[in-house]
Amino acid sequence: MFPNTIHLPGNPTVVTRRRCCVLAVTLAGSAVAATVPATAAAGTQRARVSGVRLRREAEWLLREGGYVNVAILLRDGSERIEASAGPGELHTGQPMPRGGALRAGSATKAFVATVVLQLVAEGRLSLTDPVDRWLPGVVAGNGNDGRRVSVHNLLRHTSGLHNYTIELGDTAADFERLRFRHTGPAELVAAALRFPPSFPPASTDDPAPNWEYSNTNYVLAGMIIERITGRHWAEEVRARVLRPLGLTGTHAPGDDPTLPAPYAHSYHRFPDRDEWVDTTVRAMSWADAAGELVTTHADLERFFTALLRGRLLPPAQLALMRETVPMPPDFEQVMPGVRCGLGLMRQPLPCGGYRWGHGGDVEGSKIRMGVTEHGRRSVVIVANGTYTDDEHGLRAEVAVQQLTDRLLCPEGSAPR
Repeated sequence: MFPNTIHLPGNPTVVTRRRCCVLAVTLAGSAVAATVPATAAAGTQRARVSGVRLRREAEWLLREGGYVNVAILLRDGSERIEASAGPGELHTGQPMPRGGALRAGSATKAFVATVVLQLVAEGRLSLTDPVDRWLPGVVAGNGNDGRRVSVHNLLRHTSGLHNYTIELGDTAADFERLRFRHTGPAELVAAALRFPPSFPPASTDDPAPNWEYSNTNYVLAGMIIERITGRHWAEEVRARVLRPLGLTGTHAPGDDPTLPAPYAHSYHRFPDRDEWVDTTVRAMSWADAAGELVTTHADLERFFTALLRGRLLPPAQLALMRETVPMPPDFEQVMPGVRCGLGLMRQPLPCGGYRWGHGGDVEGSKIRMGVTEHGRRSVVIVANGTYTDDEHGLRAEVAVQQLTDRLLCPEGSAPR
């Protein structure tokens, strides 16, 4: 339906079209350098971000990105501070809730990849296993061949398999049509396989493989988890990740379209509706293992920090997860230096070192987060009020990328 679309990292929905590349260059050359708030230039002797500054940063992001509301959780060592801006709900003007529920979107992929790598560590699965070994005959037709696609291809987006979410549409009418519909994983994969692959699956040791973001990869990964363990991927995530870390605010909602209170409302500007559409209440079965989870700021921060500190995977499997490959120029123009691992994304920090994480987008809401190399600092930014059109969408993305870097590189400090 939208063959010329691209997807920003962590995005299970259509965000921009190919013409975004020109806009991204323009934004990168102007907005990135020119819109840093005064607070970022002041207090250069301070290595920590104060609560006052964080609140001002939230207000800056609200304005610069054109969002409806913004909430930020920043951790520096054992200190955590939070700030927000904008109303939690447009029509009532109610304030932003503290620690509210949110949709993880494609940040779900990091949880799923962790479970797959735990199974690898247990000897129950190999990353070189073809998909057809565990799901015989599922990936077939139109040039798709599960005998050639490996589990490694799925986790790193080098399979070439078509992204089924492109076919879901990007209008308000499409959203309303699918808002409460249940969709199973087999149906999602079948929708993808109506199209030929974009390229042949890459070899595991290819340092610069063909790469294309596809939610189909992680739906298949979830199906493989269930085939090996006999339990739904969400049950394995709960048993292997959520319970050990005490992440009580995270769950897979199934067909429940609501969020547990408290929560901020999410809003999206669709191309066929000249007003904000409230997208808070919606079923998420269409995202499955690619993006279904509901979570909180605190749970996301704890999960990614624990993961990168080695609490969830043995060293060998964590090292595999952190082996990255370059991503296409479309991503580079908005997120310079970004590279893809297995369920993780890596970006260079302006103060040296890298930030790790995985973002998430659903219509109306954007999550961006990062953890420094050794887990000393981390930030989770949730911005509600997103756009389909290029000009607004790209400017909003650039703003949140800038802010993530600034918060992980407070003045006078280096990442740890």
